[in-house]
Amino acid sequence: MPEQLLFALEVTLNGLMTGVMYSLVALGFVLIFKASGVFNYAQGVMALFAAMTLVGLQTGQVPFAHLINAVFGTEIHDFGWELPAILAILLTLGVMILFAIVVERVVLKHLVNQEPIILFMATIGLAYFMEGFGDLMWGSDIKTIDVGLPQGISETVEATTFEWFGYGFFIDRLDIAASLIAIVLVISLTLFSQYTRTGRALRAVADDHQAALSVGISLRRIWVIVWAIAGFVALVAGVMWGAKSGVQFSLSLIALKALPVLMLGGFTSIPGAIVGGLIIGVGEKLFEFAIGPMIGGATENWFAYVLALLFLVVRPQGLFGEKIIERV
Repeated sequence: MPEQLLFALEVTLNGLMTGVMYSLVALGFVLIFKASGVFNYAQGVMALFAAMTLVGLQTGQVPFAHLINAVFGTEIHDFGWELPAILAILLTLGVMILFAIVVERVVLKHLVNQEPIILFMATIGLAYFMEGFGDLMWGSDIKTIDVGLPQGISETVEATTFEWFGYGFFIDRLDIAASLIAIVLVISLTLFSQYTRTGRALRAVADDHQAALSVGISLRRIWVIVWAIAGFVALVAGVMWGAKSGVQFSLSLIALKALPVLMLGGFTSIPGAIVGGLIIGVGEKLFEFAIGPMIGGATENWFAYVLALLFLVVRPQGLFGEKIIERV
C-alpha cells in the first residue's frame, strides 16, 4: 500500500481512539439530559474534581491543607501514606455519590418543574463552585495520576502492522484501554436505560416532571441515581484524560469538546454519544492531516464545531436524537 494511504489509516485509528475519549465525557451529558432535560454545564468540572480527588486520596494528601496551614500556622501537607489504586477509586466513587446526594438536596429539589433554562443556570453556578472548591480542597498545582493504566506506544500493534503492511502504526496503549472501557460502559448504560425500571423512569422524568410525579416516580431519587452515574462516568473520563495530559484546569475544558459530539449524536442517545465522538475524533484528525498544512494547521481547535454547525442545518436532532413532532 502507498505510504500516504498507510499514514492516513494510522491517523484514522488514532482519531477513533481520541473520539472514544470525547465520548466518555459526552456520556455524562447524555445521562443528565435524559433525566432532567437540561445540558449539564458542570460535567467537565465533575471530571476534573473526580480526578483531583482520586489523586489526593491516593497520595494521602490532607484536604484543605493550604487553608488549614494559613489559618492555624501549621505545616501539614499529607498523612504519610499512599492508598492502592483500586481503594482510591472506590473512595472517589463514594465521594461522587455523596456529591450527587448533596446536589439533589441543596439545588435540584428546589427546581422541580422549573424551566430548563433555570436548571441550566444552576449547573453553571455548580460548575464554578466545584472548580473553586476543588482547588481549595486539593490545591491548584498540576498533578500526575497513576492507577496502573498502560502507557506508551503499543509494541504489539506496531509489530503486527509492520508485518502486515511494512509500516508500523503508533497507537497509544492508553487509548486502546480507554476504548475497551468505553465499550463496556456504553453497553452497560444502554442496557440500563432500555431494560430496567429505573431506566424507563429516567426517560419519563425527562419528558415531564409533573407527569412522572403523578404516576409515583420519585423525582428526587431518579436525580440522585443519574447524577451518581454521571459522577462515575466523570471519574472514568477524568482518569483517562488525567493520565493522558495531567490533572489540571484544562481538563475541565474537555466539556466544550463534548458539545459537537452531542450535536452529531443527539442529546438523548447513549450510542449517539459514541458515534458522535468517533465522527469528531476521526474527522478532526483527517482534516488536520489532509487540509491542515494548506491553511497553516491548528485546525483541530475549531473543526469539530464547524462540522457540528453544518450538521445541525441538515439534522437538528442529531443522528440518534428524538424527533420533535408537534401539532400546529
